[in-house]
Amino acid sequence: MTDASPAPAAANRNAGFQTRLVILTGLSGAGKTVALRALEDLDFYCVDNLPVALIPDLLASARSGQGAYPRVAVGVDARNRPEDLTELPRIIASLARGGVDVQLVFLDASDDILIKRYSDSRRRHPLAQHQRSLADAIARERQLLRPLLAIADLIVDTGQTNVHQLRRQISIEVGRHGQSLILLLQSFAFKRGVPGDADFVFDTRCLPNPHWVPELRPLSGRDEEIGEYFLGQPQVGSYIDAVIGLMDDFLPRFEADDRAYLTIAVGCTGGRHRSVYTIERLAAHFRASGRDNVLVFHRELS
Repeated sequence: MTDASPAPAAANRNAGFQTRLVILTGLSGAGKTVALRALEDLDFYCVDNLPVALIPDLLASARSGQGAYPRVAVGVDARNRPEDLTELPRIIASLARGGVDVQLVFLDASDDILIKRYSDSRRRHPLAQHQRSLADAIARERQLLRPLLAIADLIVDTGQTNVHQLRRQISIEVGRHGQSLILLLQSFAFKRGVPGDADFVFDTRCLPNPHWVPELRPLSGRDEEIGEYFLGQPQVGSYIDAVIGLMDDFLPRFEADDRAYLTIAVGCTGGRHRSVYTIERLAAHFRASGRDNVLVFHRELS
């Protein structure tokens, strides 16, 4: 099979602009939506269930004009026509010759795990139709996606990972841009345990607690009313400023050591108000300071 070269007009339009494209594919129920959300948090422009034939048009649009997107992620699954899935390797080769940095990521899990996930969620498999059983639908999907599995740059087995672990793995292995340090910011509740992979842990239980204000109790630290409450508490701002000062001092030292990622965990009693607000403030600061690889997890809000 001969790969078609990009048209001269497209080559001229793309000259000098490097785009990164991540194609996420794999078995339904293996975590493609979770992976896309992780990349979206890292400023990828994400499109799910895009017909394969439209990928070149999407990239042409992403690379043109003042609003160009340097990083794009596309979800591709077995709902595409079989002939389009067969065509994807040729499309990838053509895009690569046109200056696009393409990575194909395949998410997989065992049949038993996939069946259990569908049973727990009570969702319907996209290929479970015409009286086809769930097991038969998964088998058919594996057959359709086998050509993509064969050329995948990265295969991720999600069978033993939870949502947070998968987001973290995708962020580190796929989302990292160049040598930039990925910051993983996670809020949590001490009553449910401290995250085992945290590099820094900060305790906000010493701060005023909106939980004891009846009208604020149902809200979270992402809500405007909680922010207004904390703005009226000077010790909250002082605490966050102290954390920011410490991390601004030490992050360059981790980067100099070629660290791929670093996890900052902030906890409070219930993991809904003080820790969430602090994490959001930290994320806003780091992003404003020019860090483009900042990922936020709110464990108790998931």
